Amino acid sequence: MNLVKLAKQQIQDVVQNAIKNCIDKGIFELDSIPDIMIEKPKEKSHGDFATNIAMELTRKLKKNPREIAQSILSSVDLSNTFIEKVEVAGPGFINFFFKKDWLYKVVDVILSEGDDYGKVNIGNSKKVMVEFVSANPTGPMHMGNARGGALGDCLANLLKWAGYNVTKEFYVNDAGNQIEKFGQSLEIRYRQLKGENIELPEDCYHGEDIIERVKEYLDEHGDDLENLSSDERREKLVDFALKRNISLMKEHLRKYGIEYDVWFHESSLYESGEVFETIEDLKSRGYTYEKDGALWFAASKIDESLKDEVLIRANGIPTYFAADIAYHRNKFEKRGFDIVIDIWGADHHGHVARMKAAMKALGIDPERLIVILMQLVRLVRGKEIVRMSKRTGKAITLIDLIDEIGKDAARFMFNTKSADTHIEIDLDLVTQQTLDNPVFYVQYAHARTCGILRALSEEGIVLDKSRIKVELLQQEEELELLKKLLELPEEIEIAAKNLDVSRVTKYLLDLASMFHAFYNACRVKNENEDLMFTRLSLVECVRIVIKNMLRLLGVDAPEKM
Repeated sequence: MNLVKLAKQQIQDVVQNAIKNCIDKGIFELDSIPDIMIEKPKEKSHGDFATNIAMELTRKLKKNPREIAQSILSSVDLSNTFIEKVEVAGPGFINFFFKKDWLYKVVDVILSEGDDYGKVNIGNSKKVMVEFVSANPTGPMHMGNARGGALGDCLANLLKWAGYNVTKEFYVNDAGNQIEKFGQSLEIRYRQLKGENIELPEDCYHGEDIIERVKEYLDEHGDDLENLSSDERREKLVDFALKRNISLMKEHLRKYGIEYDVWFHESSLYESGEVFETIEDLKSRGYTYEKDGALWFAASKIDESLKDEVLIRANGIPTYFAADIAYHRNKFEKRGFDIVIDIWGADHHGHVARMKAAMKALGIDPERLIVILMQLVRLVRGKEIVRMSKRTGKAITLIDLIDEIGKDAARFMFNTKSADTHIEIDLDLVTQQTLDNPVFYVQYAHARTCGILRALSEEGIVLDKSRIKVELLQQEEELELLKKLLELPEEIEIAAKNLDVSRVTKYLLDLASMFHAFYNACRVKNENEDLMFTRLSLVECVRIVIKNMLRLLGVDAPEKM
């Protein structure tokens, strides 16, 4: 149950009825009542919620907003609501103060809903695909993939909590130029290992992993490549190395807490004929033309500011862009997703408008394609920027990061800021078991709730719902906790609408802070048994909520620390 939404609905009904009363009495002359916007005041003294409807009506009524607010106030009926009092403030804001009964209700809601508390249904089971990471399978995953993995997986979880039918997908780029280059790199490394004096071209893949894959092939298959042609050799090496690389990707992503629903291969778009089918579709709609022996997509027909792009090169080979259009067409038309969310690096900024234009050209509403561009990650140790792995002395990969700080710290920290913000992670800080470490701070709050429940259980004291008397919760620390707990469903709804998981981590940090304050101010084991059981119920509510949100983030909720 979303108690904040219930409160806002009560305010809207009360204000709407008050305005109607003013119209009936001839105080207001209005044909219609505008939407009543409700916000949470920054100052506690200004109540729980406020509306600026009086200011909105100023132009229509040609009256002072404070006078309008007073008229509304004089006509409000608060019966059968949680609203305790209403005040006019400042230039005409109407502030609403709620009864404590509204706050107290959250205890029963959380204890009843348990693992499901916080879930909302704004998605109505709409089919959503979140495609993320999709790293080239030609080498190890890097820092950008690490952030993309945390952002994508947690966003998919958030959307599930908000009632969407979500599919997580990894797009495997196993076709095109980069695979040709991959094959060339593997074959030259093979020839070098066989003693041939041959240079690896500058534009090939120079990573140590290329040599490792060739050595692994030789260990498993011996000399079966010796008498083959260069093309046959490349084909066998690519087939072997891609399978090994994709297997490693799956293993590393699993360690990161990510399990995909679908691994979609670019090569399947060629095998099924969808790349050329998509190009023919664009042709039939009049969005292609030939120039310099190549076939072009007329992006400028959709948007004059866009450059046209090559679909099929002069040599007859489709471009990556052509395959990418076919892939997105497949998502919408072949598999029927209502919304498709792609998470790309900020360097793909220019590609967004082109892909949306391609969707429009195919008759697909481009608003159904949402691209989240993520900014760069900077790792520091103290004040020093870290670029190299301690283990290998080379650029830090996803698996290096997991080995260094663990999946919990990585997944939490990458979601402390929105995707469009640069992020800096202090490797020393996030490995320390101190309250300065945000991940530890939240996990410790969860462990502390479990510790309280466990200690009392060992004394034979377990939560007895019949002994809960919520009206005994009167201290500021208790009331602040109740307010925060009550906000969760609304936070999930806002976070899902904005596609911003960082709201969840901020919420957790706030809740942990409030719980630590409650722990220091309020004894749970108490001479007053009713108060003890009531506070115990509050501790249990905090435990449930922290665990639920850590589960959403894919972060462990330890019971002891």
